[in-house]
Amino acid sequence: MKKSGPKKPATNHPKEKKLEGILAENRKAFHEYEIIEKVTAGIVLTGPEVKSARAKQFNIKPAYASIENGQVILKNAHIAPYKPAADDKYNPDRFRQLLLHKKEIAYLDSKLSEKGLTLIPLQAHLTKGKIKILLGLCKGKLQFDKRADLKKKAQNMEIKRVLKRY
Repeated sequence: MKKSGPKKPATNHPKEKKLEGILAENRKAFHEYEIIEKVTAGIVLTGPEVKSARAKQFNIKPAYASIENGQVILKNAHIAPYKPAADDKYNPDRFRQLLLHKKEIAYLDSKLSEKGLTLIPLQAHLTKGKIKILLGLCKGKLQFDKRADLKKKAQNMEIKRVLKRY
């Protein structure tokens, strides 16, 4: 008969924790734009910016991304200053570099040359302790498209409500 030894206790080592969750979301983008493709990118941040972003002091609603000199740059994203790391020279709206492979950047650059397409950040989230940005390759919706989507959404909700009763 095989002896079973004592079970190992669960450790709370910081490297074993998987921190995952949404830090910021741009819900309005789903209403304003037709999302053609989604790409996940890393973001270059300073230490206090990471602390502030993890505290969900991150706003990506007015932000957009562009490709300049072979790099993807996130513009107008606001990360509030981290209070304990008081820095008078800190700019919360500075441009931040996004990390993508060269092939992905070349592909996005070719797509952005088409008329009416833009890169919009849809979500900022944690994946395995790293802050990532979900970018959407988007095309602006017209007013009647928005109304049609709202009508379709209302119809689906009504169908679910009726089916729930029976």
